[in-house]
Amino acid sequence: MAAVCALRYAGNQTAQWSLVKLNFRALDMPLIIDGYNLLNATGIAGRGRGPGRLEQARQALLNTLVESLPADEVSKTTVVFDASESPWGVQRQLNHRGISVYFAAKDDDADSVIERLIAAHSAPKRLTVVSSDHRLQRAAKRRKALAIDSDIWFSQLLRDRADRTRPQAANGRTPEPPKPEGPFSPGEVDRWLREFGLQ
Repeated sequence: MAAVCALRYAGNQTAQWSLVKLNFRALDMPLIIDGYNLLNATGIAGRGRGPGRLEQARQALLNTLVESLPADEVSKTTVVFDASESPWGVQRQLNHRGISVYFAAKDDDADSVIERLIAAHSAPKRLTVVSSDHRLQRAAKRRKALAIDSDIWFSQLLRDRADRTRPQAANGRTPEPPKPEGPFSPGEVDRWLREFGLQ
């Protein structure tokens, strides 16, 4: 069973962190993802800049999420991006292969939109917020939602995907390969993206 330890922000003035052991396969929670925060944590955006580069990176991230999340979690996932980086002519909300995608309004930011989504959620204890932003982690904590740092969540997502796609041995059991520790470096992310044919 896949498990990972994550730091969870306690939400007080002294910025205490506590260790939370997470069983990702047991998490059947709607996901709210801070889009650009995750994009930067994954290294998918890369170092290059130029026309259309950010749009390509967003599409690569969304495609990676659709192809890496278990099929039943895709429709429970919402990704929020800042409007200042949104593509021209895009609507504020769209559906990308089952994932709900929001772009904050021009006079708003993704953090504010995510805070409103957390506040409006009818069952916040069943909610998982993926962001390394302390403001969003505090907002999640206030509503008893689970907050997970983007790099830790993404690393576990790729590990779980690899586990699901690994061929079974003749005895029906999957041999356990050694698990890498800590978040993946940008080079490791590139290697996994190539491995899964996403790059």
